[in-house]
Amino acid sequence: MESLIKFVQDEFVTKKDFPEFSAGDTITVYYEITEGQKTRTQFFRGVVIQKRGTGASQTFTIRKMSGTVGVERIFPLNLPALQKIEINKRGKVRRARIYYFRELTGKKARIKERRR
Repeated sequence: MESLIKFVQDEFVTKKDFPEFSAGDTITVYYEITEGQKTRTQFFRGVVIQKRGTGASQTFTIRKMSGTVGVERIFPLNLPALQKIEINKRGKVRRARIYYFRELTGKKARIKERRR
């Protein structure tokens, strides 16, 4: 049964080529918003908290600070409205899901940059 689902996802779900990123990276996601008849592109820049799922159901969570309030947004990787993903900074973290990042404030909320 799982192989049948995997086959259907590989054949019929169109995949876009996005760069590889992981938890701790700072990325900018450009996505399309439809308001009535008009469509516009909006971006969301923040730190990747986690990536989860596989194949067509893969999602990633981004967190940013809007003033003093933390805002998180979950994006499916093959959302048709996603236009492009830019990697601004590669972060050096030791975990795949950095939930502890939610409690950090000020200078402690910095993530070191990974060297190439």
